[in-house]
Amino acid sequence: MDITPMVASAGLLQTSLIWVAYAVAVALVFFVAVITVFTWQTPYDRSKLVTTVAIISLTSLLATVFLLPVDIALVSSTASPSRGAKKDWATPERIDGILKTLKIVYYSLYSFDALLCLVVIPFAYFWYEEHDEVLEEEGRETWSTRFAQALKYTLAFIILVIILFLVGFFVPAAAQDHGRHVDLDYFRRLLTNNNGEKALSFGLGLLMTLGILLYVLYTGAGLALLPVSFIKSAPAISAPQLSAITTSELERNRELQRQIEMRNAGRIVAMSQKDRRELDLLLREERTLVRRQRLAAEASGEGQSTIMRIWTRTQAVFRPLKLVGGILLLLLSVILWISMLITAIDKAANSVCKSHCGYILGHINVFQPVNWVFVKAAKAFPIDYILMAFLILFLFSSSITGIASVGIRFLWVKIFQIKKGRTAPQALLIATVMQALIILAINYAVVNLFAPQYAMYGTQTFCQALSLDPGAQPDCRNHRDMIRPCSESLTDPLAKDVCTPTVMSTFLNRIVLNWPVFGAIDFWAQFAFLTVFLLVFVTSLFRTPRLNLTEIDEEAQADEEEGLLASTSRRFGATWQDITGRAKRTVGGNGQGYGTSGTNGTTTSHR
Repeated sequence: MDITPMVASAGLLQTSLIWVAYAVAVALVFFVAVITVFTWQTPYDRSKLVTTVAIISLTSLLATVFLLPVDIALVSSTASPSRGAKKDWATPERIDGILKTLKIVYYSLYSFDALLCLVVIPFAYFWYEEHDEVLEEEGRETWSTRFAQALKYTLAFIILVIILFLVGFFVPAAAQDHGRHVDLDYFRRLLTNNNGEKALSFGLGLLMTLGILLYVLYTGAGLALLPVSFIKSAPAISAPQLSAITTSELERNRELQRQIEMRNAGRIVAMSQKDRRELDLLLREERTLVRRQRLAAEASGEGQSTIMRIWTRTQAVFRPLKLVGGILLLLLSVILWISMLITAIDKAANSVCKSHCGYILGHINVFQPVNWVFVKAAKAFPIDYILMAFLILFLFSSSITGIASVGIRFLWVKIFQIKKGRTAPQALLIATVMQALIILAINYAVVNLFAPQYAMYGTQTFCQALSLDPGAQPDCRNHRDMIRPCSESLTDPLAKDVCTPTVMSTFLNRIVLNWPVFGAIDFWAQFAFLTVFLLVFVTSLFRTPRLNLTEIDEEAQADEEEGLLASTSRRFGATWQDITGRAKRTVGGNGQGYGTSGTNGTTTSHR
């Protein structure tokens, strides 16, 4: 009986299941992206285009970063770790087909990410910036004029990026000739070598290096702050206690106001300046206390739906679990930091070619905890792939936490603030581009520092025993002591026949070999990452959290101001009507008067 079709079917089934699992992960990622965007963006200033672009971009970025576990799983599925040999169905043709499919998916996703970051997101940014409510009401801003303006700025941005790319690509290559004459044929050969692969590797290498700089600052800080935020998530004061304190202060404030008014009730002359200043101060304090009281009521679930009250109570019940989760994540962050430090020192000391090849390491010379965990977890399929997906998601979440904590800055100047429910559309788009660059850096760090051996070869092993049958693979089923893990420095021809590197590791190595300057910068930047993490970790660990009532008051005031912004266009329109003397035709008879109304339908009186 011929078992070849059955073996081939088994291989097809295994690879198909991996791709199905990836499709399910991408579907879940879409919902994560939707929740993330709607959680962070401000509800008062939303744009349908910005929201859609942000959701699609985050989904694509997460789909790209989750392709690495698929890459590892597919190359690992071609070999049998217990035999140290390729599986019967893993013929060279089938392996080439798997690698080709992976390359197509990688190139498609990275091309789509580049299209989003260089064209779609800039266009959405300029589209939002070009919106003017006054011009729209006057009829001077149409969809076509707004589209033309956004397209003009987007094209200018693309031209600038292309110029920077060409300068960065040609100048270092031309400098290698030390001033000798370089004709146009030289540049033509430079672009056409390896079917343009060198140009592609330069583009991704440049973007990856830019991402490394962001990764050092934001992911380094976020890796320390994310677990600490879980541990310190419990408020310094409970919502009922804050409400009771605020109510007591509000009663005291109004009693002082009543005393001043009673003291000046029978006077014919005006109130003294001292009493007037004291009364004005009490009125400002009263408004602040009313806002704080409203926030405390919302935090305790008062005036909200039953579902929201249940959710508030559920969060309070599971708060101890959040504390335990924060401690576990803190331990994970420390283990990741130690593993990175071990690998970085190992590469710096034992790299076969140092800076000439981006500090590629032949094999791990020191025990590395994270890599060891992945290799051991591979014995219980699919625990290792789940752990890899969790690691990538943890680093991605740490980047979001870092961006939210540090903010979007130019040098020391904060341009935009990233905060839950208060992120402006422009900040949301810029943060998405930053995450795209950081994801390239995360891929580099996972493959080269966190789990270098596992990320390159997965669970593949090879057998050092000699085969009794010429042309057949050696089988170490009965000689387990002769099974060795795959490593890129091994020169054994049997290892080269069995060990297939992942597509991502191959491409990253090609970047640092073609452009050693990128490899050197990316490698030494990891020590800066370790330093940033250590400083933020020590600072956040020993800094005592304090109740910031000023921040609470500012948030409440911002809510009121943003609520007033909803009527900004109507107010500008009313002003324009006063200037022109023409009233705008309205539908219905509900007019709006001057001034603002207080809550519960009462007008605010001025003393």
